[in-house]
Amino acid sequence: MANRPLAERMRPQTLEDYAGQKQLVGKNSVLRKMIDSGHVPSFILWGPPGVGKTTLAKIISRQLDIPFFTLSAVNSGVKDVREIIEKVKSTQYFDSIRPILFIDEIHRFSKSQQDSLLAAVENGTITLIGATTENPSFEVIRPLLSRCQVYVLKSLDAEDMIALMHKALAEDTELRKKQVEVKETAALLRFAGGDARKLLNILELVIEADDNDQVVITDATVIDRLQENPAAYDKDGEIHFDIISAFIKSIRGSDPDGAIYWLARMVAGGEDPKFIARRLVISASEDIGLANPNALLLANACFDVIHKTGWPEGRITLAETTIYLATSPKSNSAYEAIGNALEEVARSGNLPVPLHLRNAPTKLMKELNYGQGYKYAHAYEGNFVEQEFLPGEIKGKKFWFAQNNPQELKIREYMEKLWKK
Repeated sequence: MANRPLAERMRPQTLEDYAGQKQLVGKNSVLRKMIDSGHVPSFILWGPPGVGKTTLAKIISRQLDIPFFTLSAVNSGVKDVREIIEKVKSTQYFDSIRPILFIDEIHRFSKSQQDSLLAAVENGTITLIGATTENPSFEVIRPLLSRCQVYVLKSLDAEDMIALMHKALAEDTELRKKQVEVKETAALLRFAGGDARKLLNILELVIEADDNDQVVITDATVIDRLQENPAAYDKDGEIHFDIISAFIKSIRGSDPDGAIYWLARMVAGGEDPKFIARRLVISASEDIGLANPNALLLANACFDVIHKTGWPEGRITLAETTIYLATSPKSNSAYEAIGNALEEVARSGNLPVPLHLRNAPTKLMKELNYGQGYKYAHAYEGNFVEQEFLPGEIKGKKFWFAQNNPQELKIREYMEKLWKK
């Protein structure tokens, strides 16, 4: 017991001990009601590291007394999936509860591996619980995703983290061997970043590194310990989220040297090249956008090349794209425009489509004046005619605003020429 990491020793065994995620497992929440009813469908838990995805799956299995099988997508294949499914089939009775198959890092499963789960999930042989740090919409095949509910887990807030720390100090037999006084928590919370496992790893590192029976934890002691042993609190490799953050911020900040350094860190660390390429595609849209639309074309081509080549050649394509994006002019006007439009939709709701913009494929719709008054732009000089394209309630509302770069200034000039305003 003593040689196990603190995070493992403190792993919750019941929902009452589970930290955070009240939106999922709190009183009267949807998932909590399903657990209490004893009927849990297949679902995917999506969230950052250290927020309790694996723990929640184990608690559900234990609370419902359901057989629990687990696979890691990193070192399991189709053969392993089929072996478990056959084992379940051979021992299952008609009135038995479906066993849970928990797949950690399900986003790393290939299409064929995910395909091998489909029939068993659909016919109820197993209840699938997947855990992923990546957006399931991009990483889980559509047929499997349509059969699973997706639940989003959030990073723990400061209140949950502090409560977890005090619980560990009060209950863990190893930590109780010393008198620990926590004077400051800012550094603990900052370095942990909402990750419960990281918090406990840092706490254990700081306490174990002190030879005295009385330990005083301050921001300075936490920083000193982590500077001495920066990898010790990152036992499961969560630091890659910090590195990808530094990588994207370097691109956004137009620093090709910083961006290429963080890319090298990821390449040297064996990061999934598709993970990096996908982030480049997002950055091309979010941070470069209309200031240089070619950036998205190059990033998308990079993503395609990575699928075809992988390592080690893929590092060259990633480097080329990284430098191109970092040295491109920047604009987030498209990012802000969709944000502005979504705010309006949330505020005004589902406003009716104006009649002149509606499709009229049937006689009845034509009789109801669907499409009447619509002006076909190509029938006018310059392929443009002024008309209203927004619901009457928000007529004239603006969502997109050109930013101060040559490409968008050209676009704005063209728009002003067309709309005379």
